[in-house]
Amino acid sequence: MIIRKISVGPDSFKSMNYVVGQDVLDKTYMISQILHKEYGYDIWILKNFEEVKWKTISIHTPVVIEYKIDF
Repeated sequence: MIIRKISVGPDSFKSMNYVVGQDVLDKTYMISQILHKEYGYDIWILKNFEEVKWKTISIHTPVVIEYKIDF
């Protein structure tokens, strides 16, 4: 399944939220994808058609995942 949003932190009301399509780093990059790996989650960002890994969130960190659902 495709991940649309990841909320990182033990309290969902105070967590850091990362959403595919969200502008980051002073609006110079955009989150292009969030991937689940065996060691955690990778957040990839895009600028001028160049995609780079921005963050890795450990599998031991509390997260809430929201998947992309198309009806």
